[in-house]
Amino acid sequence: MEHNNPLIALRGIRRSFPMGGEMLEVLKGIDLDIVRNEYIALMGPSGSGKSTLMNLLGCLDTPTSGRYVLNGQDVSAMSDNELAEVRNREIGFVFQTFNLLPRSTALENVALPLVYAGVGKEERLERARNMLGMVGLSDRTDHRPNQLSGGQRQRVAVARALVNNPSIILADEPTGNLDTKTSIEIMGLVREIHEAGNTIIVVTHEEDIAALARRVVRMRDGLIES
Repeated sequence: MEHNNPLIALRGIRRSFPMGGEMLEVLKGIDLDIVRNEYIALMGPSGSGKSTLMNLLGCLDTPTSGRYVLNGQDVSAMSDNELAEVRNREIGFVFQTFNLLPRSTALENVALPLVYAGVGKEERLERARNMLGMVGLSDRTDHRPNQLSGGQRQRVAVARALVNNPSIILADEPTGNLDTKTSIEIMGLVREIHEAGNTIIVVTHEEDIAALARRVVRMRDGLIES
């Protein structure tokens, strides 16, 4: 894989959804390159298409037309099963709502992607334990989400996103449910992850969060504005 090849290459990406008998075009021809180890903030008002673009980048959805090449693979026309495999291998997600399993411990939550990846139990737990250590939660491995603060829950979510060693971390409003102090901590953690070599895409509507990124991609009306 040539180093100068972008990790993500979008060409002419369009996405339409049926809306009351018509087709509503949400993305209107997006071209975007993201190289390895970039730290990007994706911004835009509600309805600008940023969530739709995020879903496409995260292989949760496929474009109506256009090409999306991720790490050398054209994922634009893949089946759901193929997309799920790519997602599990290439992408770590961090959501605003944490999306943790309430009855599982922090350790089990972090190990979950490795279950799907078919990693054996001992290695799974060891890797999960290492990740929790990395995000500063070694002493919380057996706690369930309701025994953790919001910031700790988001740290668990970050550890889970990293455990598969993905190509990209996609963070969707990762500080949306957190107070200012905790937001700063979590974004500091994101910066450390970036410095360790990960490619990071943060979707946010908060300018101060976006200011932490190396490049801001602004969307408006289904197009990239700047």
